[in-house]
Amino acid sequence: MNSPVEAYIQSLFRKKNALFEEMERFAKEQHIPIMEPLGIETLCQVLRIQQPRKILEIGTAIGYSALRMADALPDAEIITIEREKGRYDQASDYFSRTPLSGRIRLLNGDALDGEIIEQVRALGPYGAIFIDAAKGQYRKFFDTYTPFLRENGCVYTDNVLFKGLVAETFIEKKQVNNLVRKIRQYNEWLMQHEQFITTIFPVGDGLAVSVKR
Repeated sequence: MNSPVEAYIQSLFRKKNALFEEMERFAKEQHIPIMEPLGIETLCQVLRIQQPRKILEIGTAIGYSALRMADALPDAEIITIEREKGRYDQASDYFSRTPLSGRIRLLNGDALDGEIIEQVRALGPYGAIFIDAAKGQYRKFFDTYTPFLRENGCVYTDNVLFKGLVAETFIEKKQVNNLVRKIRQYNEWLMQHEQFITTIFPVGDGLAVSVKR
């Protein structure tokens, strides 16, 4: 999507509450990756249509998307996992400042660690899973947690277009090139998955929506 159209759509958004605006400013100042405006608005709208009662989020960061999802879905419970202790503490602080936190359970640990996996399994099943953590591990997250997904559940994956770099033919930096290659592989694998039907929405940094058959 081109920038003028994106800016126009964002100009139509309703004013967010003060806490969300504060979190957006903090994330920008501290260079903390949170969902882009069109991405989070799209995710929340699709979730409103789906109406899952329980959501698993892999990758809390400072808790922005967890709070936005809780705000969009008044009846939903959210279980969210954050590996980094600093981010976990920041999310805990933001959660403590809003009654939305009553429907959010924050876990601190590696999402691929057996103890965390067992905690998540015990708290399931889930109507939706949102993957927004280490991009190179997307397929492992998907394979690990989709067994806990309800029938007709959905998986949402952020950053699948990675600043448009997935469409570039040449990327000079080796580290970036390797990450882009992994994202491309994930996208191709996801689109051909026999148990899910996937569409990639070119909003924000790219949002894949995978519906369980």
